[in-house]
Amino acid sequence: MGSLDIAKVRAAFPSLRTGYIYADNAGGSQTAQQVIDNITHYLGNTNVQLGASYSVGVQSTQRVTDGSVAASLLFNAASVDEVGYGPSSTMVFENMARALDDDVHPGDEFIITGEHEANNGPWKRLAQRRGAIVKYWRTVAVDEGNPYSFTYKTEDLVSLVSPKTRIVAITACSNILGSIYPIQDIVRALRQRATQVGARKVEVAVDCVAYAPHRRIDVREWDIDYCVFALYKMYGAHNAAFYIRATALQSSLKSIVHDFLAVNSSQKIQLGGPGYELVHAASGVVSYLLSLTPENNLDATFTAIAQHEQSLLRPLLSFLTDKQQYDRGVRLVGTSTIDLSRVPTVSFVVTGRRAMKSKDIVAEFDKERHIGIRYGHFYAYGLVVNAAPKLDPDDGVVRISLVHYNTVEEVERIVGVLRRVCA
Repeated sequence: MGSLDIAKVRAAFPSLRTGYIYADNAGGSQTAQQVIDNITHYLGNTNVQLGASYSVGVQSTQRVTDGSVAASLLFNAASVDEVGYGPSSTMVFENMARALDDDVHPGDEFIITGEHEANNGPWKRLAQRRGAIVKYWRTVAVDEGNPYSFTYKTEDLVSLVSPKTRIVAITACSNILGSIYPIQDIVRALRQRATQVGARKVEVAVDCVAYAPHRRIDVREWDIDYCVFALYKMYGAHNAAFYIRATALQSSLKSIVHDFLAVNSSQKIQLGGPGYELVHAASGVVSYLLSLTPENNLDATFTAIAQHEQSLLRPLLSFLTDKQQYDRGVRLVGTSTIDLSRVPTVSFVVTGRRAMKSKDIVAEFDKERHIGIRYGHFYAYGLVVNAAPKLDPDDGVVRISLVHYNTVEEVERIVGVLRRVCA
C-alpha cells in the first residue's frame, strides 16, 4: 500500500493555500476542488429537472445517477437502490424513524448511546410516538487516574438486548472521544444475543459521520440495516448520504413521499429533490479519494489515510498526556491509545486548582488568527452531561480534530500554542 503525497493532497483543497490551520474538521472539512468543479459544472450546464427526455435533461439525470453510484461505493452497498441523499444526517435519520412508524409496537425497546443527537433524537421521538422504551448503552471508565477516560464495552451493549429489542442505534466513531468501535464484532454479538432471547426483529442504525472521513465504510460486512454520513465532513458539499438495506426497505419502512408515487427504493424517505448539484458533487469526493494512491481503490486510499493520521495523532496525544500536563490538570476525554483504534479527533479539559474554561482556551487560539479549533458538546449532549465528573454542556470540552490534509508541522504549531496556554 502506498503512502500519501501530502503536497498533492493539499493542492486539491483551494482553501488550504492561505496557510490557515483547519483543526475543527469533525465539525466540517474543507472541500476538494473536484467537488467544487462538479457543483459549478452542474449548475452552469445541466441545471434542469430530472427525468426530461430532451438532451440536457438526460445528461442531468445521468449526473445525479452518478452521484448515487458514488454513494453506493462509499457505503459498499449492494445496489444503488439502497442509497440516497438528504440535507443533513439529522434529517435523514428523522425520515427513517418516521418511515418506521408502522413497524414499531408499544413495548418495543430501542438501545441508543450518548453520542451525536442525529442518531439519538429521531429514535427517542419515535419511541414516544409508538410507546416504545429507550435504553442507554453507557460508557465505562478505563483509567483510574483520569475520570474522563471512558469508552463503550460490547458486553454492556449485549446485556441490554432482550426479546423486545427492536432498534439498536450506535456510532462507528465518536465525534468527541475519537474512538473507533468494532461495528462488525458488535453487531455479530448483539445479533447472536437477539437470536438467543427470541427478539422479534432487530435492526441496527449506525452513525458514520465521524468515521467516514477516516476509514472505509462497509455496510455489507458489518451486517447493518441503516447508515448515514455527512458529505461536508468528508471533503464534499453540505448534504448527507444514507444507506438502507434492501430487506428493510421492503419489510420495515413505509413510504413518506407523495402518496401517488409507487416507490420501493431508498426514495421512500427522500422527500423532494435531493439537491441535484450536491448529489453530482459526491462523484467528486470519490474521484478525489481514488486519486490519492496508485492502486486507485478506496481500500488503499483509506489505509494510506489512516497511516498518515497516526503521524498527526502521536505528537498531539503525547503532549496532552505527558506527566507535566497531567500535573497541570490537563485531562484527555476518552482513551489515550495511539493506534488505529482511534482517529485524530482529540478532546480534553483542564481541571484542578488552576482549572480553565474550555471556551477560554479556544479564545487563546482565536487570538492566533491562523488556527481554528472549537469547544462545546458538539451535539453529543448525553455523553457530556453523563460524564463523571459531569461536564458543563455549555462549556463542554476543547476539541482538536484533524484529517489527512493536515500536516505534522501544523500539529507542532498547535502544540506550541497549547504549551503556552496551559503553562
